[in-house]
Amino acid sequence: MRKMGICALWVRHWTHTTTDSDFDLRLQNILDEQFSPDMPNAVWVSDITYIWTEKGFVYLTSVMDLFSRKILAWVLSRTLEAKNVVETVQKAVRERDGVKPKVFHNDRGCQYVSEEFLEATREMTNSYSKKGYPWDNACIESFHSLIKREWLNRFKIENYDQAYRYVLEYINTFYNTVRIHSHCKYQSPDEYEAAYSKRLSELKQGLAGEGEKSCV
Repeated sequence: MRKMGICALWVRHWTHTTTDSDFDLRLQNILDEQFSPDMPNAVWVSDITYIWTEKGFVYLTSVMDLFSRKILAWVLSRTLEAKNVVETVQKAVRERDGVKPKVFHNDRGCQYVSEEFLEATREMTNSYSKKGYPWDNACIESFHSLIKREWLNRFKIENYDQAYRYVLEYINTFYNTVRIHSHCKYQSPDEYEAAYSKRLSELKQGLAGEGEKSCV
C-alpha cells in the first residue's frame, strides 16, 4: 500500500517492528520549522485537506513556496491517491519554469512516502514533519484553514465542480494576487515575489556596472 500511496481506512493497535523503525528513521525533518527562507524555490511545502460537498468529500492538495507563501499549484481530486500529489508537484515545477526546490517538506501521509511520489521528487530533498506534530507544516495547514474560514465555509457546496470553481476563485484571483500577508511585509505573494525579482535585477545591474568600471 505504501508503494501505491493508498491509505488504510481503519486503525488497529500499533506493533513496533524493526522494519517500520528503520523506515521512520529515513523520514528526516530537514526543514525544522525554518519557515522564512530568503529566496524563492528554497523550500516548498505541501499538504492535503478535505472539503465537504453535498455529494461527499473532495480533496485539495496544495504546494506552497515558503518564501512568499504563494500557492504554486493545487489539485482538487475525488480520491486520496498518490497520483494527485504527484500531479500537484509537477504543476508546481511547470509554474516555476522547470525550477525545483532545494527542500520539499510535507507530513507523513501515505501519499508522500509512496514510491510514485519519491520518484517524482528524487531530485529534491524531502523533509517530513515529526510524528504527531502538525506545527512542523504549519504554513500550509494555516492556508488550508484560511481558505475554508475566509471563503469555502460561506457556501453550501453542491458537488466537485462547484468546489473546484470556489477553490480556483480564492487562490487564483484573491489569495496569490490580492490578499496581503504580514510575512510578505503586507504585500500579496505575487507582489512580494515581484519586489524580490526587482531587487535582484537591480543588484545584478549594479554589479555589472561595477565590473565595467574596474575594466576601464
